[in-house]
Amino acid sequence: MGRRRACCGEAGQSTVELVAALPALLLAGLIAAQLLVAGYALTLADGAAEAGALALASGGRAEDAARDALPDWAEDDVDVSVEGGRVTVRLRPPSPLPAVGHRLTVTSSATARPR
Repeated sequence: MGRRRACCGEAGQSTVELVAALPALLLAGLIAAQLLVAGYALTLADGAAEAGALALASGGRAEDAARDALPDWAEDDVDVSVEGGRVTVRLRPPSPLPAVGHRLTVTSSATARPR
């Protein structure tokens, strides 16, 4: 029983399919990573808003406390506002594409009664 040879250029077919599918796989991975980073940014914004509200309730500066609760990379990408007893944190997640990062900006608020 002899081996049959591949007919008419089937050799390398899987390599061609891999090369064709690779951009789609990379794009799917980039989208998944970006969504994970956006979820992480929301968790950070929640914690920062709560830290600001706790500082406000104890008579401290809410904006400073909210900014201190965030990692260094968020320093330029955060906006903290305080109105009455409400602390609102808007955070833009890091992104290789700035337009995507702006569209995924997350907002979180916490409320406290100031002293």
